[in-house]
Amino acid sequence: MQSAATTVAKYLEELPADRRAAIETVRQVILKNIDPVIEEGMQYGMIGYYIPHSIYPAGYHCDPKQPLPFACLASQKNYMSLYCMSLYAVGDEEQRFRDDWAKAGKKLDMGKSCIRFKRIEDLALDVIANALQRVTAQQHIAFYETAIKANAATKGGRSTAQKKASSKKAASRKPTSAKQSAKRAVASKATAKKKA
Repeated sequence: MQSAATTVAKYLEELPADRRAAIETVRQVILKNIDPVIEEGMQYGMIGYYIPHSIYPAGYHCDPKQPLPFACLASQKNYMSLYCMSLYAVGDEEQRFRDDWAKAGKKLDMGKSCIRFKRIEDLALDVIANALQRVTAQQHIAFYETAIKANAATKGGRSTAQKKASSKKAASRKPTSAKQSAKRAVASKATAKKKA
């Protein structure tokens, strides 16, 4: 559930009191434990923690105008979420996180990078703090770039930005006229007859 809030303060203000308290608690854990170069602000309708363009000018490959996401915090319809991109992007961080969470004795409701919770008591805050501390902005950038290169190699070497540019170029071409289409069809039939 994306918010139209343009500031973190406004986002928090819009939340019901119980959710505001929970989100604020997790927010403080994040702010105390992330690399100091990572900034907080609104991103994709959630509270975002990102590596600013001043540190990583390329930005996020899906939208280079956006800074590189590191984590997000959101109040969804049926639960709250903490997204930690470093958990699946950086080495064995996900498995280490899952192991540490199990040792804390809490039930983990987690997707690829999304930790879902309904109450603050559902969270192992010290495990979250440790996971955030372990990954610096530079480590996150390095693993992110490695993943982008690997992804581009498996998809014919074209990045998302390149594919978007190609799509825009194709969309800007003049449509083929009926006369041109007919000429192509005749030429295609002639070629087929020669081969037969």
